[in-house]
Amino acid sequence: MTVEAAHRWGSFLDSVVVYEQGALCRRLAKGSVPPGGGVRVTGLPRSLEPGSLRARVTGVRGVSVSEARVVVEAEPLGSPAPEGLQDEVERLRNECAAAQGRRDHQLRLIEEVGALRPVPPARRREDPHRRTPVDAWLELADFVDERLTGLHTRLVELEDALRRAERELGIAVDRLAHTSTDAPSAHLATTVAAHVIVDVSTTDDPQAEVELELEYTVPGAVWVPAYRLTCRQGGGTGRLVLRASVAQRTGEDWTGVSVGLATADLRRGTGLPRLRSLRIGRSQPPSAPTGWREPPAGLAGLFAGYDAAGRQPDATAVPVPSASAPPPPAPQAYGAPPTLPAPGAALEPLVGHMPAPSRSARARTGDGRGPGGRPSAVPVPSAPAALGKTAPPMSPAPTAGPPQPSGDELDYANLVLCGPDEQGGRRGRLFPGSPFDPVATEYRRRAESVASLPLPGHAVRVRESAGSFDHRFDTAARADIPSDGTWHTVTIGEIAVGVHTEYLCAPALEQTVYATSVLRNATDQALLAGPVEVSVDGDYLLTAALPTLAPGEVRRVGLGPAEGIQVTRRTNLRESTSGLRNNTTVLDHRVHVELANRLAGPVSIEVRERVPVTSEPDVRIEERADWSVPEEGAGPDLHAPGTRLWRVDLPAGGSAVLDGGYEIRMPAGKALVGGNRRS
Repeated sequence: MTVEAAHRWGSFLDSVVVYEQGALCRRLAKGSVPPGGGVRVTGLPRSLEPGSLRARVTGVRGVSVSEARVVVEAEPLGSPAPEGLQDEVERLRNECAAAQGRRDHQLRLIEEVGALRPVPPARRREDPHRRTPVDAWLELADFVDERLTGLHTRLVELEDALRRAERELGIAVDRLAHTSTDAPSAHLATTVAAHVIVDVSTTDDPQAEVELELEYTVPGAVWVPAYRLTCRQGGGTGRLVLRASVAQRTGEDWTGVSVGLATADLRRGTGLPRLRSLRIGRSQPPSAPTGWREPPAGLAGLFAGYDAAGRQPDATAVPVPSASAPPPPAPQAYGAPPTLPAPGAALEPLVGHMPAPSRSARARTGDGRGPGGRPSAVPVPSAPAALGKTAPPMSPAPTAGPPQPSGDELDYANLVLCGPDEQGGRRGRLFPGSPFDPVATEYRRRAESVASLPLPGHAVRVRESAGSFDHRFDTAARADIPSDGTWHTVTIGEIAVGVHTEYLCAPALEQTVYATSVLRNATDQALLAGPVEVSVDGDYLLTAALPTLAPGEVRRVGLGPAEGIQVTRRTNLRESTSGLRNNTTVLDHRVHVELANRLAGPVSIEVRERVPVTSEPDVRIEERADWSVPEEGAGPDLHAPGTRLWRVDLPAGGSAVLDGGYEIRMPAGKALVGGNRRS
């Protein structure tokens, strides 16, 4: 084994936690630490988020990780790659284009033959009229008919061939769109590895085998919950199988991994907020920010040896612009004074681990300070000078107090040390920003396209159904999820829920009885909204929409019309007057409801009615029925004022009759507004 091979450790993906968008991956590697502690762990995906890599040693005391960074390697493939789906799609696309060309050529031939018409010769004025040669006309018609018959027969064959080619092309394009992205390109193999330095100086056995655990985040993974409910007719409990539809296009296939599903936002910032104090009284200078120190001197001599060796920066090279780079100098007009450098441009020394304020940040604030917040000694012209004259320089007034770096300059995880070839006084200094990798950015852009994938039926985004709480679910067994950008179903577990079937009807709106399944979440975890496949007595019934169920909450799930239960409703209105002078109008409403159970078992039916409500003091409504008012805290569909309920238990083959009604008493001169006297 070579030294290079000894320093490389293979790894395998052990677990994945899928969030609202994106995933946190956990990869394991094992081996003996070589001299120097440098280890390169291979197998990381190309879409890895920059700055998300974390590494630690598990199982061995006294061994720690002192450095971990991402390394991208590329090398040409040793042998030509076999023909893949992309080549197959190109071949079928060419065949489809050729078949379409043959079909179009046949159509043009049919059009040319169909346009054949007999053309008589031109007749001169002195020539007599000639008889039309009917036989020639008939022969031409027979020729055209025979020719068109053959051409149309051939056209049918060409159109069939074109349809077959288009169908094969569509299948190949669909397979290419849903193929796994965990594959190298046709000519170049790009690998992403983690360069880890393991410190074994404090352990008793430096040669012991250690296990590395790598964590990193990747975009391009989403999930939505799904369920399967099985129950028996008349039973009080059921089994609810928790499942999830997961789609990922992260660039690596998840094979045999433990899957966790979370509703949290993976990209939400977790930094501690900075609370600024409010002081009442005498003005005090602002306090120095935490982690700031004055930059050391000696930047000019730091690269003296580098410059003396002849490796000067290329004066013709165009520097790459960055967010913190100063704007290029404006062109000088003839006779105008030379432009002086920006405040602090020649006075910003190297910062060790803490950054000095960038020139762009000070240019935005316009405070005219030098490095460390001290006033700059370089004068700045206040306005453009006239031709041949210069304006007197003006020095900014000194401002007392500690330096005030911006938030970007204190974001230590996002600072980049510029190399010796940087220009404009940037080399050897820390600036906000991260190295731009266009290839990795393109990989991540393709991975994030999975977020726009159409949802399955009745599915709801997890953040919408989770509300203000975050939940996590872990699968009971390991699963395989390829990186193809399509939905795959994984099973989380199975729980027992309280379930019983009830029947609802509102005969005033529709004389139909609907079956509902009443679910009670008896667990200590929430059930998120999503599609649920309902099976009763082993037979699949339908797929319904399950609402979000908090622990202990009870909700209904609609199962559709119950054809075995019949309901009939009839009403009767009698209008009369009362009072000493017949000055009160009485509207007596009678409601008659009949129920019949044709099912094989007993049922519980809830009949819903509504009575009118009024806010007028001289209008009274008197109810004449044994119905009841919905209980406090009932479902949102029972919050409407005037809702009344009948609850009836019917045996198999039984029937029931419900009679109710109400009277409306109002002054004779009043009329109903927004209602119907006879409904």
